[in-house]
Amino acid sequence: MSRKLDDVDLDRFWENSDYARREYVGSPLTADVVASVEKELGYQLPRAYVNFMKRQNGGLPKKTCHRTAARTSWAEDHIAISGIYSIGWDKCSSLCGEHGSKFWMEMWEYPEIGIYFADCPSAGHEMVCLDYRFCGPSGEPAVVHVDQDGDYKITAVAPDFASFILGLEGDEAFS
Repeated sequence: MSRKLDDVDLDRFWENSDYARREYVGSPLTADVVASVEKELGYQLPRAYVNFMKRQNGGLPKKTCHRTAARTSWAEDHIAISGIYSIGWDKCSSLCGEHGSKFWMEMWEYPEIGIYFADCPSAGHEMVCLDYRFCGPSGEPAVVHVDQDGDYKITAVAPDFASFILGLEGDEAFS
């Protein structure tokens, strides 16, 4: 039986902390906010991302590692994330917030391949992106890791957002 994002237990998925609420967890999501964010960023957000954020709009996942088929600057076989951005403007770590997707492209010169939606423990030297290069602005983007220190090397992580979320594992899986 395959798992779906609707089956994810949010109490087991998200960290419950003051820091998460202050920096990542945005206001409850509305259709108007989604439409405005999509217009501002120039991409249609994956329905799986929107539906998942309707349950809790951003935060710090408890499981923060995702396997990769190729080596990254983080590890031989995986990446790590810090948080997942909310959809909106109200948090520093939201898609259109102070350190949102455009910030990474404009200030850190990350490639304009889509929407940067998750940060990594490297304090900006690696990001996770919804990659629209092969599907166009209204298609289903893949999830990639982009390494700023590695000349913006792009490494495939997951074929779509749902697979990315369902593929997150704890640190202990890589000990």
